[in-house]
Amino acid sequence: MKQSLTIIKVGGNIIDNDVKLKQLLTTFANIQGSKILVHGGGKLATQMANDMQIPQQMIDGRRITDEPTLKIVTMVYAGWINKNIVATLNALKNPAIGITGADGYSILAHKRIHPQIDYGFVGDIDQVNTTFFSQLLLQNQTIVVAPITQDKNGQLLNTNADTIAQEIAKALSSIFDVSLIYSFEKKGVLRDVHDENSVINMLDSSTYQSLKNENLIFAGMIPKLDNAFAAIAAGVKRVIIGDGTSLEALIEGTAGTTIA
Repeated sequence: MKQSLTIIKVGGNIIDNDVKLKQLLTTFANIQGSKILVHGGGKLATQMANDMQIPQQMIDGRRITDEPTLKIVTMVYAGWINKNIVATLNALKNPAIGITGADGYSILAHKRIHPQIDYGFVGDIDQVNTTFFSQLLLQNQTIVVAPITQDKNGQLLNTNADTIAQEIAKALSSIFDVSLIYSFEKKGVLRDVHDENSVINMLDSSTYQSLKNENLIFAGMIPKLDNAFAAIAAGVKRVIIGDGTSLEALIEGTAGTTIA
């Protein structure tokens, strides 16, 4: 029988709120078994770039990462945010190790190629080092992953945290029974974006496609859902999307949207 592995991806609004982050980490620290936390960057990188008068450009919610911006996101994501989470987990008696995709050559990526848009130093993932992750997990290490990867030439790359969580989950599903939870500011996938209580409790691929065709899925949710369905197709045991402040209920499957 495979060991269980819980992978939590925590996003912006929780990273930006010290109280919500501490609440989530307290729940996370109490999860039994192997676990990985993948975090996004929140607003701190944008704030720092503005303070340093480094212009920022976003296209469809994705940050264009020029060289000065890459330095900022590496400092913020892999530095302050990652180590703050690690230190908090340590204080909660849950010893943790903080990494990026460059540590242990754990996540290999390449610079994104797009026919119309130059995203700069943004990475798309090629490979996850399953041996690296599994060895740490089998030593009872809790892993905290910052959204920075590298290419084969040693170039650091800013990489989407949702995708990192999905790719780690897919890679480790051959070794562990993986549960992947995307925690963010909504209660789940909403049938009506203006109604917080219109949560779709269970979402299968055909229903998802129908809702997309009818433009009933909020555009910002589509990449997250595409990642979720790709994870299920690759053997991840379950994927749940919901409010990070209700993490315990998400883990129990009594809240959020379960991807089927």
